[in-house]
Amino acid sequence: MTPTINIQFNGISKRYRRRTILDGIDIALHEHQCTLLCGANGAGKTTLLKIMAGLEKPDHGSLSTGLGETKWRRCRRALQEKVMYLHQHPYMFDASVRRNIGYALPRTSSSENRDQRIIEALQWADLEDIASASATSLSGGEAQRVALARAWLRSPSILLLDEPTANMDQEARLRTHALLRQLKDDGMAIVITSHDALQFQQLADRQLLLNDGKITLVSKSEQPENVSAFPIGQARHDQTG
Repeated sequence: MTPTINIQFNGISKRYRRRTILDGIDIALHEHQCTLLCGANGAGKTTLLKIMAGLEKPDHGSLSTGLGETKWRRCRRALQEKVMYLHQHPYMFDASVRRNIGYALPRTSSSENRDQRIIEALQWADLEDIASASATSLSGGEAQRVALARAWLRSPSILLLDEPTANMDQEARLRTHALLRQLKDDGMAIVITSHDALQFQQLADRQLLLNDGKITLVSKSEQPENVSAFPIGQARHDQTG
């Protein structure tokens, strides 16, 4: 059975000065699917994520959410409702881990319901032991788990992550991968950018390469042992739906 499309981006283009960063990109994001987006530094991976999150405006492009196609000037609200973007270094408020997780909940929630949901999120991300710690003192792996706990509470249709395991040790990476797999199993469409394709190959359902403003699908037989060994231009499958 073909997974349900959560959102379809059409003809996304972006130029900086005279350089084309994104050149008419079409990409569909499906529920229960993890997409690994690779490419060299400066290829435009972060720019594409920010556009998909509604944080940056493309020069051209439209969006389809199942209710017809929407021109970009009307897309921001739809994206804010459906998409959550996590930076490489998640922002932590100068407060406890518990309070940082609670910021993901709507202010209209009752105090009792908020407390229960925060407890559940702490348990889900295995953060109970540091619930009272200052979030600004956390390691990179712990901060990422706080960010993922907030995502779990908000439950967006689409989760975008920019280099989520950069500079983590192996244990922290494995914990992050496990949480991401749970979010995928819950139905989220996930997009991850990474310089290290190998570490996400067990999680990712497809691998895309962004090069010269275009996206190509990397077949299983073409996936490298590590992304730095991948000869640019090898991928020849223009299927991103």
